[in-house]
Amino acid sequence: MRVLIVADDEVFRAGLAAALSGQTGVSAVNQTRLDGDLATTALAHRPDVILWDLSDADRRIGSELPAVLDLATPVIVLGDDEMRIAEAVASGAKGALPRHVDPAALGAAVRAVDEGLVVIDPEFSASVLPTRAELSGAPIEELTPREIEVLQLVAEGLPNKQIALRLGISEHTVKFHVDAILGKLGAHSRTEAVTRAARLGLLVL
Repeated sequence: MRVLIVADDEVFRAGLAAALSGQTGVSAVNQTRLDGDLATTALAHRPDVILWDLSDADRRIGSELPAVLDLATPVIVLGDDEMRIAEAVASGAKGALPRHVDPAALGAAVRAVDEGLVVIDPEFSASVLPTRAELSGAPIEELTPREIEVLQLVAEGLPNKQIALRLGISEHTVKFHVDAILGKLGAHSRTEAVTRAARLGLLVL
């Protein structure tokens, strides 16, 4: 997997590159400033996943991201401003992480997004994920087969660590799945997610 780090801060770029160096599944890491637009930068490097730092430039997030998504390249945004993060996710970013993300979580997020998952750090969940009121009356987004697997194990009372061992995936990836499940079901706890899923016939209890 080829990862492109896009950030104006050279020290921050180097830190992310070091964090990803040697991570499972990451074959190459490139770094660059964003001198033009994000889509042109993506075309020049042809990455599988883009990490984009939102903190150091007033960019047109709403117009930059859709152009990259047309290239089928998932983007993870990093930042500390919840409004920018929310705008980026609404515009199609597949992941949102704080700038202080630890290396293990960063690597897990990159792998998860490359596999088609959406990764939202809990720090941003309240501002990014829809509320129950917003979800009422709207169809619930379909859970993926893997999310159903995870939810079934959650229903059995297994903690994330045991779910990870059972499915042969990392604990970070399990956490991403659980967060996605809660968001799709409009639930605020594992118990509520299981209850809602059971009512919808998504689980065998």
